[in-house]
This record gives sequence, C-alpha cells and structure tokens, in this order.
Amino acid sequence: MPAQALYDFAPALQLMALGLVLALGPIAWVWLRNPQASLAGRRRALTLLTLFLTFDLVIFGAFTRLSDSGLGCPDWPGCYGSASPSGAAVQIAQAQAALPDGPVTHRKAWIEMLHRYLASAVGVLILTLAVATWAQHWRVRASPHVMNPWWPTVTLVWVCVQGAFGALTVTMKLFPAIVTLHLLGGLGLLVLLTLQAVKYGRFHSGRARASVRASTRTLVIVAFLLLAIQVALGGWVS
Repeated sequence: MPAQALYDFAPALQLMALGLVLALGPIAWVWLRNPQASLAGRRRALTLLTLFLTFDLVIFGAFTRLSDSGLGCPDWPGCYGSASPSGAAVQIAQAQAALPDGPVTHRKAWIEMLHRYLASAVGVLILTLAVATWAQHWRVRASPHVMNPWWPTVTLVWVCVQGAFGALTVTMKLFPAIVTLHLLGGLGLLVLLTLQAVKYGRFHSGRARASVRASTRTLVIVAFLLLAIQVALGGWVS
C-alpha cells in the first residue's frame, strides 16, 4: 500500500465548502416550507431536521464500520490528499492492487468520504443554529422567550470534539476504544439536539417546563445509563 501521511489538510477548505453547499439545502427547505413561521419557529424546524440528519449520520457511520470501509481513505480529512476519491483514483488503484482484499478499494473510499461529507453538512447546520441563537440573544436578551445560547454552543463544541474522534478513528487504525467513544459521541450528539429542539419548542410556544416526579426522573436516568452501556458493549464487540 502506498505510504500516506495520516493528516493532510490540503483538501480541508474544499470539504468545508462542500459541507456548506450541502447544508444550504436543508436551510432553504426549512425557510421555504415555513414562510409564515417566526425565526424561533424556523430554528426549531431546522433543529429537528438537523436531528434527523444526525440520526442518519450515525446509521451511516455504522454502515461504514460494518462494510469494513472505516479505512477506505487512510488519511484525514480527505482521501490521499484529495477532496474526493475521484482525485485519488491512482493511489486507490495502487493500494487495491497491492491488497485486493485490503481496507482500501474504490467502493470503500466512496463510503468513507460520503460519511465525511454528511458529517461536514451536519456541522455547518449546528454552527448555523448556534450563530442564529446568539444573534437573537444579543438583539432581545431581556425577553423571557429567548433560549439560552449556551445550549447550541455546547452542541457545537460537542460536534467539534466528535469530529476529532472521527479523525482519530482513521489515524489510529480503528482502535476499539476510539471507535466505541466515537459511537457514544454520536449518540450524545443526538441527545443534545433533542434537548435543544425541546427547548426551542418550549420558548417558542411560551409553555412552562413539564413537571416530572423525582422517582420517574430517576428511572429514566437509570434506563438511559443502562442503554448507553449496552450500546457501548455492542460497539466494543464489533
């Protein structure tokens, strides 16, 4: 297999630009589908759509792992220093010729890069939500119906850390602990986006927070922790 540096940031700007272009589709869809909605209503709709796309991203990440495509491009963030497998066709062909059943093939490279493209788009959407929430906060910070902008900021920081784990997944050659933490990070991102969507809806409608009995809250937390442990064990077994 041809030698390749683990980190090659040459295509980084191209990948960010592609993520921006892909993110413009959901943003435009939310804006056009809700022409009469308030800005808060549109942010909630965009959060729900981002949550759906993040769920798809986690599922596609599992498909990437199970199809043995996790090292389809052995460097990060591009593929042999290119923004797409098309630009790395020669290197991929050489690697495939050297190891026909190895981790690098044209099919696996495309699966790996599609996962990165979708992750870039989700990152842009989360950044958009954070910026929009901060902008509203500075405009009408005295209003009781404005959500605390630190919620989407925490989500933004989380997705950045999740991206770093994605890089380590490749550069550390699918080290089991890193792969499992990357999976749990994706599930944590789903939790944060769900909470964010609920809070957007509550502030948009003006409804008070629903009261939950302490015993019920404890049972929910225990069930959530048990589920997280089960998911982690499943990822570790894989």
